[in-house]
Amino acid sequence: MSLFLLALAMILDAVAGEPRWLWSRAPHPAIIMGKAVGALDKALNAGSGRRIKGVLAVLLLVICAGLTGWVISLFGPVAEIIAAAILLAQKSLVDHVRAVSDGLRQSDEAGRAAVAMIVSRDVSQSTPSDTARAAIESLSENFSDGVIAPAFWFLIGGLPGIMIYKAVNTADSMIGYLTPRHAAFGWAAARLDDLLNWVPARLSAGLIAAMGDVMGTWAAVVVDAKGHRSPNAGWPEAAMARALNIALAGPRSYHGTVQPLAWVNGSARRDLTPADIDAAVAMVWKAWGLVLGLVLVTGGISWVF
Repeated sequence: MSLFLLALAMILDAVAGEPRWLWSRAPHPAIIMGKAVGALDKALNAGSGRRIKGVLAVLLLVICAGLTGWVISLFGPVAEIIAAAILLAQKSLVDHVRAVSDGLRQSDEAGRAAVAMIVSRDVSQSTPSDTARAAIESLSENFSDGVIAPAFWFLIGGLPGIMIYKAVNTADSMIGYLTPRHAAFGWAAARLDDLLNWVPARLSAGLIAAMGDVMGTWAAVVVDAKGHRSPNAGWPEAAMARALNIALAGPRSYHGTVQPLAWVNGSARRDLTPADIDAAVAMVWKAWGLVLGLVLVTGGISWVF
């Protein structure tokens, strides 16, 4: 049953995305989760024992998210499909990344403005190639975080599973940083997010590699992924880099400081264009289609037998 619910949720998300008419009138679940994380950060992130307080904060988020998902599931399969579709992000992801491609075709400034909406790095001095690279990296990472991981945890734990994943992922994006304020308090959110994304990140890499016909270079994907600063983001990035025969990652600026990060597929072409963004978007849609096909086939087999 969960397989067919997921398939319908994926299709609904791909068709409807995040309609502005709805979310301009009602708070998006991610906004609600963000406010909850912010409230916990304000209430608990002070004084001594911040790591323990951070564990408590994550525990509270997990319990509330799980209970909310369970309550919504009581309203039946239609409610589950709609809720799951809202928590998937395929269409909104590709729409935001396509905006970077469209912006770059207008001007360097328009491209930088569009990519600044989806990345945390400093892009004020980005070249068009830097902007394209940032967009493709964001697309690759968020295909895992925003599509494959939520789908995976929906199959594992139903609506409570996907709600818990999204709550933890939101917490990590807000407090999971090695800053003086959040290094201790955000430790639990960051580590749990790494754990929950471990399998989905590798699944995402496999899907991209399969659709990019680069499974024969999987060993190189693994090497690049292990050299990445993130234990999970490097996997889909490495697969995308091989699939498009481009170089990703490398040095970039955060808060005015250039960090000498390792390249992914560094010997490949580094001068990227809007056409490369378009190719990456097409690759993600192919990988999405493969997931949908596998879900439908598996669901059909389980229904027959």
